[in-house]
Amino acid sequence: MSVNWIEQLLLLLISLAANVFSAFAGGGAGLLQFPALIFLGLPFGIALATHKVASVALGVGATLRHMREKSLEWKFSIFILAAGLPGVVVGAAFILDVPDAIARISLGILTIGIGIYSFFNKKLGLEYLPIHRNRRGMLLGGLGLFLVGVLNGSLTSGTGLFCTIWLARWFGLDYRRAVAYTLVLVGLFWNGAGAITLGVLGSIKWSWLPALLAGSLLGGYVGAHWSIVKGNLWIKRAFETVTVLVGLKLIF
Repeated sequence: MSVNWIEQLLLLLISLAANVFSAFAGGGAGLLQFPALIFLGLPFGIALATHKVASVALGVGATLRHMREKSLEWKFSIFILAAGLPGVVVGAAFILDVPDAIARISLGILTIGIGIYSFFNKKLGLEYLPIHRNRRGMLLGGLGLFLVGVLNGSLTSGTGLFCTIWLARWFGLDYRRAVAYTLVLVGLFWNGAGAITLGVLGSIKWSWLPALLAGSLLGGYVGAHWSIVKGNLWIKRAFETVTVLVGLKLIF
């Protein structure tokens, strides 16, 4: 079969742009990449599965950069995985059979809300002040991560942003650390679990994956580098901007 190089180049550029900003802001790759796949002709289910697989490369690229900074506490990382992965599988297993219009509008309003909340909470995410690390705090925090995992497995845009804001608000992480956890754990492991589940239950557009994976990998690395270099205030403003844009996209 002949390769449509214009199509592949377009997919590469879309994936690169989407994942650079996602890796910098802590989520939102689906803001551009997922609608583009539908616009280029994929049905919803196939576009969702293909997007999830490509998003795993975002986690790989970000991991390569953040590993150099030693940004993650491994015990806390295991806790995030244990709390969120079951939710991802639950969400991915049910989404292909569930009408999503109401869920999208509700999620869009909620997403805009967390961006506005972050904007008016001037100190949120600017300093690393760990809280809620006792048994009760970890239990409630894990429940929140499970619910974010359900959203991550079932919906397409902006769910990484919920993980970022939850880690900052509930556990007292600054934005740089919260984004690092989101990109590595959500991008690599949560999206990986969702991709496997959707791949088994649905279909994937394999011929589009090379360009999407290349853009995601490079975009994840570049975006993670920017987040490390620019610091918390820049990340906070990017997070707030992306949450509003993702929310508007989900609603309209």
